[in-house]
Amino acid sequence: MESLFNLLNFGFFRNAFLAAFVASVTCGIIGTYIVSRRIVFISGGITHASFGGIGMGYYLGFDPIAGAIIFGILSALGIEFFTKKADLREDSAIAMLWSLGMALGVIFIFLTPGYAPNLMSYLFGNILTVSRQDLIYLTVLAIFVIGFFLTFYRMILFVSFDEEFALTNNVPVRLFNSLLISLVALTIVLNIRVVGIILVMSLLTIPQAIANLFTKRFDFMIIYSILFGLLGSITGLTFSYIYDIPSGAAIIFTLVVFYGLIKTTILSFRKVSINHRKLL
Repeated sequence: MESLFNLLNFGFFRNAFLAAFVASVTCGIIGTYIVSRRIVFISGGITHASFGGIGMGYYLGFDPIAGAIIFGILSALGIEFFTKKADLREDSAIAMLWSLGMALGVIFIFLTPGYAPNLMSYLFGNILTVSRQDLIYLTVLAIFVIGFFLTFYRMILFVSFDEEFALTNNVPVRLFNSLLISLVALTIVLNIRVVGIILVMSLLTIPQAIANLFTKRFDFMIIYSILFGLLGSITGLTFSYIYDIPSGAAIIFTLVVFYGLIKTTILSFRKVSINHRKLL
């Protein structure tokens, strides 16, 4: 245990813990919105569509994450447009933009002269290589996300659960949908640099699934999602150090194990409670 605490003496591990905390906050808030709206598949489409921006950044010689932000936000707004204006099924629009982004990313990487970068690093990421600049970006994002949700909390609830009621109360539903889906894209892309696409998807869904076992309230789900995301990230990082395994995979595995154990425990208690009532 002492050796684990000694890890905090290393700057890269402190950065990893801080990144885990900030990523848990942003993904906990945005993930709760995604799960509540049942648009997890949309977040997957945005995530993979951003590959086109990564490839474009390498090809044109600018920061790939900047390209991913552009592609991510445009794909998010594109999904909204195609499903609301162009009368295209949502799953079809997502699949089309998903495959387009991946295809463009591969094409741009192929056309890039010189050494071809390894896109697998963006798939799995490496939270142990987080820089101070990355932490600054994530912290600014976290402050913005928290401020946005605190300021427009009631409107977000209206838009998330009852758009018709929101429209009758003169809430600009289309504007809020566009802002929220753009914020989803921004959160996904900025976390890709730190933890990779696969871990971002996990932090956006698994802690929320665990939180949903305890509460259905939107505000409590946000809090529980942040806590479970942070607990799973820290536990996963610790296991990755002890067993010398990739940190991202360890965090995902830990979160899934948490969900399985908690779900099994809850079902067991319910079964015991039902049997006890029958005996009475």
